Amino acid sequence: MTELLSTDRPGLARAATLLAGGELVAFPTETVYGLGGDARSDRAVARIFEAKGRPRFNPLIVHVADMATARRIAVFDPLAEKIADAFWPGPLTLVLPLRPEAGISPLVTAGLPSVAIRLPEHSVARALLTAFGGPVAAPSANPSGRVSPTRAAHVLAGLEGRIAAVVDGGPCAVGVESTILGLAGAPRLLRPGGIPAEALVACLGHPLAAGGDEARPNAPGQLASHYAPGAPVRVGATEKRPGEVWIGFGKGTEAAELNLSPSGDLVEAAANLFHLLREADRIATGGIAVAPVPDRGLGRAINDRLRRAAAPRPAAG
Repeated sequence: MTELLSTDRPGLARAATLLAGGELVAFPTETVYGLGGDARSDRAVARIFEAKGRPRFNPLIVHVADMATARRIAVFDPLAEKIADAFWPGPLTLVLPLRPEAGISPLVTAGLPSVAIRLPEHSVARALLTAFGGPVAAPSANPSGRVSPTRAAHVLAGLEGRIAAVVDGGPCAVGVESTILGLAGAPRLLRPGGIPAEALVACLGHPLAAGGDEARPNAPGQLASHYAPGAPVRVGATEKRPGEVWIGFGKGTEAAELNLSPSGDLVEAAANLFHLLREADRIATGGIAVAPVPDRGLGRAINDRLRRAAAPRPAAG
């Protein structure tokens, strides 16, 4: 049985005790629910990959409660300190050189000399990390490649019986995963997400290099097929085809069964994205069609998730 824990002191104390015992606990962040395990324990991290069915070459994000912990794990040069000061706590992950003495399981980094690290803003996540007193590896709390969870019920739908507990902190406010910025070299946007790339460019004062390697990821969220519901997804749809469920966005999509944001608000759309993909998957008899979303600000993160959801699925086995 998977325990459903509250966000009060006894609930967080129970969650921290489970983590300390090498168990897996899902918890809310401002982006999506994460599936947490002790980042220093090979066994706990291996359980994350097992529970999700996640490829072992795909690195995990380490979540920390404070900058002191982050600095003990990763090397922060002046640029990394500047970016962290501007955007942490918040929905930004930094890929930085790993300190050899950090004690992080090599399964977390997929054996790479860098580490993906984040200081989340969500009060429940911060409280749990503080109660646990150490770094927590936490990918999204869903079966690998499927739609990310933004509610505790989403976690249970995919992982009930496979993990120890879920801390129910309600819906996630941002709704798409963190932006990932690579700083183990020239600044590189490795994944669009909750912090718009434009904000990072403004802070850096120059454009970002783009992209990661789908064949050899150095950060999460780079696989070609990811965030996928069971039904096939068609993006940029201005109308539905027979058997499809249409997810609208903005004006002209009033006929859509579901709508990311009737007013065309990208913040609202990001918060609704994964929940509506799950709902469309539940009621679809054919495919899922999604209306065009502007490719700016949070729209870039939305479109990134939709392109990966619509990509050809890897063959079974």
